[in-house]
Amino acid sequence: MLAVLLRAERLQFGRGSPKRRAMADGRPTEAALERSDALDDMDSLEILRLIHSEDQVAHVAVGEVLPRMAEAVEILTCALSGGGRWFNVGAGTSGRLGVLDASEIPPTYGLSPRIVQGVIAGGDRALRNAVENAEDDAQAGSLELQERGLTLGDVVVGISASGTTPFVLGAIEAATEVGARTIAITCDPTSPLAESVEISIAPLVGAEVVTGSTRMKGGLAQKMILSALSTSVMVRMGRVRGNHMTHISAASSKLRGRAVRIVMELAKVDRTRARDVLRSTEGSVELALELLESEGRIELT
Repeated sequence: MLAVLLRAERLQFGRGSPKRRAMADGRPTEAALERSDALDDMDSLEILRLIHSEDQVAHVAVGEVLPRMAEAVEILTCALSGGGRWFNVGAGTSGRLGVLDASEIPPTYGLSPRIVQGVIAGGDRALRNAVENAEDDAQAGSLELQERGLTLGDVVVGISASGTTPFVLGAIEAATEVGARTIAITCDPTSPLAESVEISIAPLVGAEVVTGSTRMKGGLAQKMILSALSTSVMVRMGRVRGNHMTHISAASSKLRGRAVRIVMELAKVDRTRARDVLRSTEGSVELALELLESEGRIELT
């Protein structure tokens, strides 16, 4: 009975002070969350409810940085439209999210893989396994971009929840040296990363349910931001008509079916006609739409 009472007390009041307790270095990403003080005593549903509740904090935090995101969209759109490239640079979870978002651009919007690139500390091996100390090498971050021919006109997006990752800071330094544009996605607006770029996107997600585990709210916020940025940039670049992706790479049965439905919807033609035109354009939705438009027998919406 005593154990039950103690557990209830811990769940209600937490083990520490009534405020979120920061670690010695004062970084918000290392702070402890009072609500999860008794995490190890919670049952499965209680844990899930707490995590879900805190995830909503990330959603609100991203909403508060939309104006900064809009500025980033304009810079990225201008750079890519002018022949520049976009590099997402990060380590660990941040790096994986950057690579993930970059890898979605070619099949979804038809851009060459060289246009939007993901760079992760430790290389491709780090996508599946932790590469010890890779994130601590600032010179490696710089060299990665130098080897890819980073130049004026490119944009480097540094992704780091803490904003202190040396690999990312090295990449930003390399970008600054050649005059490339710089953007940060971090959860600490006062971090070295936030203070070393042109545009800092810094959602205040607060302490994590598991102290320091920034793959949780921090990673969720980063994922939302990256997805919103890349989607918005592609829309601004004309890779979307209405709300349909018109430059998809129809390399699978699912995507070939989607291509047919897009042409049917936008060109107001039947399935047979859509398939015939797509066959003549080797699956290119945009070319199919242009062909149908040139015939003058349809009006694209």
